[in-house]
Amino acid sequence: MTEVTTTVWLADSTGHSELELTRDQTMNLIQENEGHWVYAGNQMVQPAQLAEADWDDVGIVQIVPSLQGGH
Repeated sequence: MTEVTTTVWLADSTGHSELELTRDQTMNLIQENEGHWVYAGNQMVQPAQLAEADWDDVGIVQIVPSLQGGH
């Protein structure tokens, strides 16, 4: 049986990488990029929400650096 994958976009200072990952691989990538914002279905989600999501319906996951304001 093939494990379900989804498209994951990982943004960084050079642009973004597009990957096809399983739930476990995605959660590991999120953990490696702690502090980044995570979006699924064009909504910001917490990693715990994503871990519990139905992976058949999760859609594209985006992992982007958080925006930081300052002077």
